[in-house]
Amino acid sequence: MLKRMVAAVLGVGVLAGCGGSSQPDWSNADIARVKEVRSSFGPEFQVTEIGPSGVDPKLLGPQKLPPGLRFDPKDCFGATQVVPPGVQGNMAAVTAEGAGNRFIVIAVETSEDVPLNRPAANCQKVAFEGSGIRGLVEVVESPHIDDVETLGVRRIVGTIVDGKQRVGQVYNYIADFGHFLVIVTANPLVIPNQPVAPVDTQRARDLLTAAVKAVQG
Repeated sequence: MLKRMVAAVLGVGVLAGCGGSSQPDWSNADIARVKEVRSSFGPEFQVTEIGPSGVDPKLLGPQKLPPGLRFDPKDCFGATQVVPPGVQGNMAAVTAEGAGNRFIVIAVETSEDVPLNRPAANCQKVAFEGSGIRGLVEVVESPHIDDVETLGVRRIVGTIVDGKQRVGQVYNYIADFGHFLVIVTANPLVIPNQPVAPVDTQRARDLLTAAVKAVQG
């Protein structure tokens, strides 16, 4: 389950990087403390804790997109490198489902710094289309956290299933500091005979800030 979850989250393809030459001391950081965010969820949420556990290096490598996709602007997407080859990592996570939303909070510690790339100015909003699929990826507001690089991305994907159009969306918020990544993903739950709830993006941003604070200690 942990590996499938990481692949789904990192597969959005928004990480790569540039970074500063100096940084604070994160030697006391501990990814296991990401589980402290569990206390922010009330009884209406079903919460699960996972790890810490090692991460398969294949999951942290290049995330390839389906073949045949067309992009607008056309030069904005391709195979995405999440971390450089040879970088290893461990991770811990908390998942919570309730109030019509699913939140996944992941803390990753890597064997070396993983800088965070921001999309180019002309790639802040990118449409894509292919055989039976179309959608949009755009940069959205992310929280300011001192001494931490953050990025927010929303992805909307529409597909045809059994002759009917299905549209889904997911928000990803990423924080990068030293050898650590904190990733929060939020998406609506599909509940039979109920309307799809809006994604609580404020809660997702607050979770990113709280998770970073917990990991840093």
